[in-house]
Parts: sequence; C-alpha cells; structure tokens
Amino acid sequence: MISKNSISGIFFTCLIAAFAWTISALFPFLNSILVGLLLGIVIGNFFKLPSQLSPGISLTSTKVLEFSILFLAFGINYSYMGKIGWQSFLVVAVVVFSVLIFSVYLSKKMNCPSTVGWMVGFGTAICGSSAIAALAPSLNKNKEDVGVALAVVNLFGTIGMLFLPLILTLFHFSTTEISLLLGGTLHSVGNVAGAAFAISPEVGEQALTIKLARVALLSTGLIFFSYLTQDSKGKSWKDYLQLPWYLWGFIIITILVSIIKIPENVISFSEIMGKILLTIAMTAIGLKVSFSSLIQSGKKGLFYGFLIFLFQIILILLGIFFVIN
Repeated sequence: MISKNSISGIFFTCLIAAFAWTISALFPFLNSILVGLLLGIVIGNFFKLPSQLSPGISLTSTKVLEFSILFLAFGINYSYMGKIGWQSFLVVAVVVFSVLIFSVYLSKKMNCPSTVGWMVGFGTAICGSSAIAALAPSLNKNKEDVGVALAVVNLFGTIGMLFLPLILTLFHFSTTEISLLLGGTLHSVGNVAGAAFAISPEVGEQALTIKLARVALLSTGLIFFSYLTQDSKGKSWKDYLQLPWYLWGFIIITILVSIIKIPENVISFSEIMGKILLTIAMTAIGLKVSFSSLIQSGKKGLFYGFLIFLFQIILILLGIFFVIN
C-alpha cells in the first residue's frame, strides 16, 4: 500500500529514471540501469534532498526492485541448457557454482564487506546487474553495498568486452572455444553480444547461446547461494528453501516459460518492463548511496571483483583444455 507521504519520493525517482532511460535510448551503448544508478548517486550527494522524499525513495528501492525480478524472469528459458551440448554445459555449470563457492570463501579471507563480495561474485558468476538485483533484496538493507557491487560488475564487464576479443585473436582458439570464453565469463548479455559479434557472427550466436544457458542457472544459483551464505547450525534442508516470495515467483515463472510456449510479444513486454522497473529501483538505490561509503567499500570491491573475474577465466580455460578438447 502506497502512503501519501511516499508519492513525492516515488515521482521524483521515476523522473530521474526516465531521464536515464532517455539517455540510454539516445546512446545504446549505455546501460539504463547503470546510468540510473550513477545519476542517483550524483544527485543524492551533490544536492540536499527534502526529507519528505525519503519515504518514497526507500519504498522504490526495495519494492520496485522485487517486482522487477518477476518481469525479468520471462527472459530466462531452461531450454538453452540443451542447445550448447553437454560438454559446454558441464563446463559452464561447474564454473558458475565454483565461482559462487570461491566468492563466499574469498569475501571472508579478504574481509570484503560480506554483501558486497557476495553480490559481486553472484553477478560475475551468472548475469551481471540482473543477478545482483535478484540477490540484493534478500540480503541486508545497506544500499551502498548494492551500488558498489553494480559499479564493480559493470566496470569489469565493460573492460572484458573491450579487451577479451583483442586478446583472444592472438591465440589459435576455435569458434567454440572463443564462444565459451566470452559467453562463459563476461558479466551481462550485452557484454557478450558486444564482444562476440565483434569477432564474427558465428561466435556471436554461439556465445550468446552459452551466455543464456548460464543465465538459466540463476534460479538454482539463488538456492545454492542461500545454502552457502546461511548459518548451517541446527538447520534442515527445508530451511534453505525458505526464499522470499518474489524469488519463488521468479522460479515459478522461469519454469512456466521453459515448458509453455509464451507469445513473443508477452516476453518482449515483460523484459522491457523488467528493465524499466530495475532502472527505477537502481536510481532510488543511487539516491541513498554516499560517496564516502562508496569509496570505502569500493577499494576492496574492485580488487575482489578482479580476482573473481580472473578465477572465472582460468576455470573456463581449464574446462576447454580438459573437457572440450
């Protein structure tokens, strides 16, 4: 239920998000989710916002984020798991779950703020911003952590998109191997598309299929990550399935999409709505982030994100050498 004192903050957040969406429409290489987050951070830190906006901004940063995940679920289809062949899927699955385990271990060893490390690892392992959005509401309410995680994942995703294709062309990898390296490591679908199609249409199509198979692991990844990060003392296996309502909704929708033929226009509408709502939610999160907290957490987050990304690339290379060849 939206209270009257929340309306002004919701409207203010939506106004900034609309501007972010417009910028990304004019410059397609810019991600509206990241633009919204950055605009929110800048406005929230350089302008003293009226206190009456706070309830609406807080509501938008939580509830809208939860509903965006339901719409994004329509873009996940388990059928992609079977399209890449059992060898490639085995490599992708082992790498995803190994990165999740390593993320939890490394965040403890580096004393990286736990939820920052967890979200960076989860976003790196599966699908960037969308994965972070799916995980974030079930963690603590520290908005700085979400901002740092998104910034780190998008930074390394962009760096990988620009430089991995150049590096890979120096070696004699096959089309399948290059596709596996790009589709199995880069953070978002956009990163994969940008890097893979820059090499060739064949690599582009194969790498995207591999990436979508990786995205399809999001549901199982959420349950597995819940198991990894919860205190196991005195708990049965049923306790690890006690996920928030929106995550169960997410899982149910992905199953339905995978077994029932959903009209393309419904899927397209849902994906657009999901991105719009996610842009609004991330804009609200940005408005709650302070520069000092961002810098403090970001130092460890950057190095941590680099180690996770490097670990992921090494695992894919090992998979190519021992499984694919």
